[in-house]
Amino acid sequence: MGKTIRYFDKAAKDDGTQTKRKNNDKTSKHSKGVKKKEKTHITTNIAGDVITYEVNLKKKPKVRRGVEKQTAQKITVNKKPNPKPKFPGRAPVDKELVKKHDKGEGTNANGVRLNINKYKLKQKEKAIEFSTDQAARAEILLTEEVGLLEADAGETTTQFRQQQILENVDITAASKHFTLQLNEFGPYRMRYTRNGRHLLLGGKMGHVAAFDWVTKKLHCEFNVMESVHDVCWLHMETMLAVAQKSWVYIYDHQGIELHCLKKLNKVSRMQFLPYHFLLATASEEGYLSWLDVSVGKMVSQYNSKLGRLSMMCQNPWNAVLCVGHSRGVVSMWSPNMREPVAKMLCHKSAMTSLHVDPRGLYMATGGTDRGIKIWDVRKLEGPVQSYRTRACATDLSFSEKSMLGVAMGNVVEVYKDCCTATTKKAYLRHVMNTPVGNMMFCPYEDVLGVATSKGFTSLLVPGSGEPNFDALEANPYQTKSQRREAEVKALLEKIQPEFITLDPTAIAELDVPTLQEKLEAKKKLLFVKPPKIDFQSRKMKKNKGIYTKYEGSKIRH
Repeated sequence: MGKTIRYFDKAAKDDGTQTKRKNNDKTSKHSKGVKKKEKTHITTNIAGDVITYEVNLKKKPKVRRGVEKQTAQKITVNKKPNPKPKFPGRAPVDKELVKKHDKGEGTNANGVRLNINKYKLKQKEKAIEFSTDQAARAEILLTEEVGLLEADAGETTTQFRQQQILENVDITAASKHFTLQLNEFGPYRMRYTRNGRHLLLGGKMGHVAAFDWVTKKLHCEFNVMESVHDVCWLHMETMLAVAQKSWVYIYDHQGIELHCLKKLNKVSRMQFLPYHFLLATASEEGYLSWLDVSVGKMVSQYNSKLGRLSMMCQNPWNAVLCVGHSRGVVSMWSPNMREPVAKMLCHKSAMTSLHVDPRGLYMATGGTDRGIKIWDVRKLEGPVQSYRTRACATDLSFSEKSMLGVAMGNVVEVYKDCCTATTKKAYLRHVMNTPVGNMMFCPYEDVLGVATSKGFTSLLVPGSGEPNFDALEANPYQTKSQRREAEVKALLEKIQPEFITLDPTAIAELDVPTLQEKLEAKKKLLFVKPPKIDFQSRKMKKNKGIYTKYEGSKIRH
């Protein structure tokens, strides 16, 4: 009787053969030149049937990273634009805003011969158009707007008093109007910081005070026990300069004396150049001085030969000092020249005051002839506008929105849009109890600070300040850490005093010699005189204590 073969026995037998095949595959793996065999797997289902299938073990070729396959083909798909898109693209810019930031007509490249120069001009025009467009688009980020006084029919804004303005503004704006009664140590001079947050007062009789005028927090208050002629903030609100009777002293915000500058003696006016870290002074003896406060070095000091200097202001556009004189001449000075870089005859009589607006476009001057004239500082032309006042202007001050403050004795008047058009009436008028010492518009605030002979008054002038500020340039709400970082950044970006010129754009240009200079240099080369040459030999020889000089074959003893 034959032996019956079961399905399980057959599967086991096939398993045995399969293990032999596996061993043979392992040995063939190490042998060279032998073709790999395909691996087979055998499985059984629930019914016990044996199922075999083959598996291909060929490995895919390795490809190095960063190397694309040569067989890869690029597939380009041409997309048709959507005729009715949901978002059509960037919103158009308002033409009025583009006109506001426009930088004038572009250059015409028709007269340029070389193509490379034409290409450069076109690229420059494209960059200017792009910057204008971006500046116009950034207007949407400036959320604050300028407020103004609007009068009803039959009224003028000149009739409005400070009490009426206080009754119609919010509590925050009303708190910015205050008066300090200081009857003993006047007359006073005042100065705001660049961010408009801190106020510095200096009395003629020696009283000096510095405080945060918004929160009314006092930084320091002391008496120098001698006369004070002018006060000035330095690069930060932590340092201030006081022009005293003999010399200039530097104090910190706690009232501690840091330096005594004996080289600056009998100073009457001071100005600080923030981008150059220079303290510019004018003395009663007619000397102009520039001191670098970052290293304590005197950059330049010389006699202007103008006598006593009582009027001085800086042009923020080019950092040139404008000095007024009793002859009616305004002279502009740079630390790199001993002579004025420009002179302007502004009045036929003696001058009493002058000031340059924060943009460096216009200059206002006042004289004893009761006239106020507006000049174009960029072209040194004018006067653009001319006015006649009731009395001579003792002090002038421009705001960030081109409003002009005029002090005449104890009367303060503010004129709106007086540079571009002729103004018939004052925008605001306020009468003080005592004569005005000096005044200044507070940056980024609708406030006019007035220092008088018996104190200080803060007046509200709606529409005078810039409503939007650049936190990287001047931040009224900066913290202590931000102030430290801003100081370090300002020191790293300090401009050298050699770059102070009348036209700051000339620094970026190339000094190309003119045709006349080339011809003169060529003439000098053609008619060069030969230099005188001494052909006598300088060789010396010592012979028995006597020096002999050789000249060719001759010997001299």
